[in-house]
Amino acid sequence: MYTILICLIISLVLIVKVFLKGDPNKKTEELIKHIGLFALVFGFLGFTLGMIQALDSISSLNGDIATPILAGGLKIGMLSPTFGIFTFLIVRLGLIGLTLKK
Repeated sequence: MYTILICLIISLVLIVKVFLKGDPNKKTEELIKHIGLFALVFGFLGFTLGMIQALDSISSLNGDIATPILAGGLKIGMLSPTFGIFTFLIVRLGLIGLTLKK
């Protein structure tokens, strides 16, 4: 989650810099796009790795697992992709704003 937060902060700084500077550089716009996409993919990678680890732990148990524990684990696991999607959407809204400013 810290990596996604860093991507969000860097993207916001770059978007504000381009808004204040005036004329957006093509390289800067591409960098912002790539950072946003990286945050999205990193969120889903974190979810996938977490679910693999959780399912491995569940399979090693010999007894039944309680439904609230499973639901709580899935809820925690969904935080990373949700934050990645949020970051991606914020970056895309910033890019839409930059396009409208042109």
